[in-house]
Formats: sequence, structure tokens, C-alpha cells
Amino acid sequence: MIDQKWILDLDDRGYLREYDRIPFLVFTSESSKESCFKEISKEAAIHLFQFPEFVAKGKKSPEKMFRMLDLYDAISELWPEIESIFSFQSTSAVKSQAVSSLLRLGDAVRSMLSDFESAIQKDTSKSPVPGGGLHPLTRYVMNYVSFLSDYCVILSDIVADFPLPVQTPLPDSYFEIPFDFEDNATSAMVVRFAWIILVLLCKLDGKTELYKDVSLSYLFLANNLHYVISKVKNSNLKFLLGEDWITKHELKVKQYASNYERMAWSKVLSSLPNNPTAVISLEAAKECFHSFSSAFETAYRTQSSWVVTDGKLRDEIKVSIAKKIGSAYRAFYDTNRGRLRDEKNFESLVRFSPDDLGNYLSDLFYGARVSGSTSSSNSTPASSTHHSSRSR
Repeated sequence: MIDQKWILDLDDRGYLREYDRIPFLVFTSESSKESCFKEISKEAAIHLFQFPEFVAKGKKSPEKMFRMLDLYDAISELWPEIESIFSFQSTSAVKSQAVSSLLRLGDAVRSMLSDFESAIQKDTSKSPVPGGGLHPLTRYVMNYVSFLSDYCVILSDIVADFPLPVQTPLPDSYFEIPFDFEDNATSAMVVRFAWIILVLLCKLDGKTELYKDVSLSYLFLANNLHYVISKVKNSNLKFLLGEDWITKHELKVKQYASNYERMAWSKVLSSLPNNPTAVISLEAAKECFHSFSSAFETAYRTQSSWVVTDGKLRDEIKVSIAKKIGSAYRAFYDTNRGRLRDEKNFESLVRFSPDDLGNYLSDLFYGARVSGSTSSSNSTPASSTHHSSRSR
């Protein structure tokens, strides 16, 4: 059986370039040269170039895509030598077989590409990812597409006249090509990559319905889109899709994160006065402290198992929450703490200092509470007593 690696190494080893020299070194008659070369090469060469066709006719799977692309690339690279070496009429069958293998490989790649896109659309997983983390489909598709982008040149040749499976209602601006490529075939492949990622993002958007908490669904979208962008930025996709594509989608991540913050923490923020430094009655101050503590405890308890998979994004969200809630609470706390410190039930009224909030927020988005922190893995804000509040 022919080894695929041997075919891929043909060009590097120069076998084809040297193979046809033997008859020409031995014979002087043109007819003798052709006859000899036909006898020693035709059958073996046909068998050699039949192998890729057999591979293309075999059972198809996404994992075999890259083998077929390697074979297609190898034959394409060897084509000038194939045309030159098998230029005799008597060996034209070899060229025909090589062309047939290229066509079969191209058909197989196009078929697998369609199957890959269809598999994304038909994904039926119904279980929400715990904590709004990365969906397995996101990892699989983006790893696959980032590897595919390394074959952009050869794929461009294969899919040049291969239209998208459906007419998309999206504006043409979504598929704008970032650079002036030398040929339309490359542009077509760039559009194809943009389309595959769009199919994934639409599928992920549909999976937000699996979450009962809308704020968690936005965190899920932020996590997964951020991962998509990171794979684009760290692969050949960056140069194909361009900086504008990356910038547009980074803005979407920020929008998702902002929507999460607004929906997850609005009750906490609204429990404080619009003007946290305004002078209010003692009873109103007590009620605000009580409402804030209850709202914060509920939000913290609900989100204690939520996750932000990327460290940088995690820190950005925490800083944003701390600025909005921490700053407002600190202003209210500094304004009213002194008025309540002589109350007998001071510690039950003022359960959190501003620093306490920062400690609790620092524990969030790891998927579980961090052991050894101010809020232990088995505690909630409601179960902690902050003696430091009275001393401040």
C-alpha cells in the first residue's frame, strides 16, 4: 500500500525530477526514450496518483480534511513537474489520473466543509454550560477554523466557485474584505471563514435561551465571543478577517459585559440613594443599609458559581462593578456610618464596609469561591460578621 507521507515528500526528495532522466542518459532515439520511460514509469505513476483519489472516496470526517488538503497541496505543487515529465502522449494517462485526484480531493474538501457548517447549525446540545463558561462547540469550531486558516491559499483554489449554502440577510458590510487580495478566490475564502464564525455565533446566541437568568446569558455570550476573538487574533485569521472585524466584535464583548453588569447588579445599585452623599433621615439610612446588604448578598450568592474564563476580561468586569457599586456605597457609608455607630444593633445594620465589598467581589468569576479569601468557600456575606466596621 502506498504511504501518504511518501507522496507528500516526493517534491522535497526530487524523485520526479530525477526519474525521467534515466532513459535519456541511456538512449539516444526519441522513440526508445519514450518507450522505455513509459514501461518503467506509467503503471507505477498511475498507482501513485490513484491513492489520493481513493482517500477522497473514503469515509469523510472533519479530521480527514487536513490530510486531503495536504494531498491536494502536494499534487498542486508537483503539477509543473508532472506536466513536464509525463509530456509524452503514451503517458498522458498519468496526467489524467493526477487531475482526477485533484478534482476528487477538491470535491471531498467542499463536501466536508459543507458538512462542517451543517454540523454547527444542527448542534442540539440542550445543557447550559455551568456558570456561563465556554461552550464545547465554541472551542471545537474555533480550533478547527484556526487550523483551516493555515490552508487559506489552497482552500481558495478549491472553493473559488463554491457559493455559501444560503443567502444571508446580513448586510454586505459584515463580509467586507479587509485587504485587496490578488485574486477573487482568496476573497471568497475569507468570506467563507467569516460565514462559518457567524454560523457559530448565531448558534451560541440561540443557546442563551437555556439560561433562566438573563444576566448569566450575557456573561455566556461575553465569554464565548471573547474566546472567538482570541483565536482569531492568535491565528492566520487575524490577517484574513482584519483589524476592523476584531474591533467590531471586541465592542460586542464590552456590550455583553455591560448588559450583564446592568442586569445582575441593578438591584444592588438601586438600593442606594441617587445621591449617596445627600443627608437623609436616620430611619431612611437604616433602611438603605438593610436593602443594600440584602441585595448584595443575593447577587453574590447567585453569582458565586459563575465564571469568566479569560483573566483580563475577568479583571475588567470586576473593576467596572467595583467602580459603580463600590464608589456609590463608599460615599453612602462615609456619610451615614457615624450617625449609626452608637446604635446597639450597628453591626447588623451595617454589615459591610467598602473594603469588605472589594474582598467579596474579588472572589467572583472563578466558577467557585476561592478558599482562603475573606469570604470562605463555605460562607456567604450573610454569614460573616464584620467587626472592623465599628472600629472605622
